[in-house]
Amino acid sequence: MALHTKVLIGFIVGTLAGALAFWWSHHGGDAAWVKAFVDSVAHPVGMLFLKFLKMLVLPLMFSALIVGITEIGDIASLGRVGLRMLIYIVAVTSIAIGIGLVVINLIQPGVGFDPAIRDGLLAANATSAQAITATKPTLSGVAIVLGIVPDNPIKAAADGDFLAVMFFAVMLGIAVVLKPTPATAAFKATVQGLLDLVMKLMELIIKTTPYAVAALMFSLTALFGTDILGKLGLYALSVVLAIGLHMFVVLPLWVRVFGGMRPGKFFRGSEEAILVAFSTASSTGTLPTTLKVAEQNLKLPPQISRFVLTIGASANHHGTALFEGLTVLFIAQCFGMDLALGQQFAVIGLCIVGSIGTAGVPAGSLPVIAVILGYLHLPPEAIGMILGVDRFLDMCRTALNVTGDLATAVVVSKDAGDIAAPLPPSSQHG
Repeated sequence: MALHTKVLIGFIVGTLAGALAFWWSHHGGDAAWVKAFVDSVAHPVGMLFLKFLKMLVLPLMFSALIVGITEIGDIASLGRVGLRMLIYIVAVTSIAIGIGLVVINLIQPGVGFDPAIRDGLLAANATSAQAITATKPTLSGVAIVLGIVPDNPIKAAADGDFLAVMFFAVMLGIAVVLKPTPATAAFKATVQGLLDLVMKLMELIIKTTPYAVAALMFSLTALFGTDILGKLGLYALSVVLAIGLHMFVVLPLWVRVFGGMRPGKFFRGSEEAILVAFSTASSTGTLPTTLKVAEQNLKLPPQISRFVLTIGASANHHGTALFEGLTVLFIAQCFGMDLALGQQFAVIGLCIVGSIGTAGVPAGSLPVIAVILGYLHLPPEAIGMILGVDRFLDMCRTALNVTGDLATAVVVSKDAGDIAAPLPPSSQHG
């Protein structure tokens, strides 16, 4: 049985078993026993899998970028690939945010929102909201550019600053290309060895994906049930609708027209990564799986997919940007603020910058939304309104983030021409 089929089965079994446990605990069953099982078995199993993946992310990003750049082997070609990728990120992310704003302006779930419910949601989540707003990420383009260049690469790695680590890896890769000596060849071989080892570990860990996905979905539905949308149902429906339009209309068209790949083939090949992204709500945590499906299922050239997907895991977040823009407008509607067209365009710009700087981890976009609310003179603590449904919506937007990364890799690979020619068998890894 194919791994992606096992993952889908694990997803369905975990969801159904969790929903059954939720129903049982609320209809005379032992709710304490269900919670204890989730806390001591299901949740730890899922988290252990996620921690194993995250353990591999940093060495994988570092080695895959250096190897990918050295395999492209030409700085001019690398520059063309990077420029195309940047243009695609800005253009398609803008489309995603635009879809979110259109949907929220048409459905208007925040207009006429009961102030009593609004204030109750704020009060119930006040502590969590304060913790989120305390992080205060910067949305200044200049500050983000300066922040990409690390003062200390080792400290950046320890702090989980993946953009800074990727910049350092790109610089090292370029230096290896520009300085072909026996010593740099030995360094390249060492990094290639690290990549081989990480890919082997990744292969072993990914075999446990179906069980981890089942455990994660059981944990979610056993505690919250299938009806986790509550009073924010219309808002959540707006988010899911906008994500669905971008994921199943815009991206398939983009992949077909500009990437030359049939949408059916694209989604079949990407299914495993999309399910892992949905289950873990972490773009960076899904990166090992994303790289695997790109090379093995979608048959993308490794030197292009490693470069595009590694950077995309931290900088190409269609779902996050869409969610940020839509959520800001929803909260503005809840407070009776009607944003003018110019203000909505400003929100688009802030969301593009914010999505690039957003950590690819669960709930990583919430601090960015809090900052944007502050720019619009809305209380940043209002982020507390949506915390009750954010876990589910985080899973949805992460699935879109990873799908967008893979779609970008398909299109860039098609554009790359002779750069993307298949490598010799000895260079194929994973």
